[in-house]
Amino acid sequence: MIKNIALSTLLLISTFVFAQNTAMSGAEAKAFVSKVSSETKEIKTLQSDFIQTKKMDFLDKSIVTHGKMSLKTPNMLSWKYTKPYQYSIVFKDNKIFINDQGKKSSVDAKSKTFEKINKLIVGSSNGQMFNDPEFSVSYFKNGSFNIAKFTPKSAQLLKYIKQIELYFPKSQSTVSQVNMTEASGDTTNIVFKNTKTNAPIAASEFSL
Repeated sequence: MIKNIALSTLLLISTFVFAQNTAMSGAEAKAFVSKVSSETKEIKTLQSDFIQTKKMDFLDKSIVTHGKMSLKTPNMLSWKYTKPYQYSIVFKDNKIFINDQGKKSSVDAKSKTFEKINKLIVGSSNGQMFNDPEFSVSYFKNGSFNIAKFTPKSAQLLKYIKQIELYFPKSQSTVSQVNMTEASGDTTNIVFKNTKTNAPIAASEFSL
């Protein structure tokens, strides 16, 4: 259950994008990575509202949730779901802290799948995710987005994740959408809105 929820949070995203995606050339991919890495290296905090849509084969209807994501480098990440239920997950100090409508727990995340997922999401704020040895990356583009597709290399991670796609609007260097396909075929789409960078974040955002 915890694994499924942790994976779902990642799936950091979007309404389906029907525009034709084409592969970037080597030169285009290099320029894209350089631009994102350069423009995001000064980001210390990131805050955004999000809408998450999860589709599961055994359910007729998608599960739609709303919440807020807060990130503080180098390694603190908070996902707080507010509608239709309250559920919070905080990644901090190599641990995962969970508050399920008042029921609190923690899980050691060091050197486990959770830590790898957390690292990828944090890396998306500073461009470091392109260098993650756990994933192979391919690059695509369409009229609105530059897209980085991450495929796990390890058999352990492939048990849970088939692919993660990060969408970068042509006009910005931070992620606005995330699509994740799990090994089961279930998908999670997250759309980020009202994103703020380098605004102060209260310590309470990373406490449960």
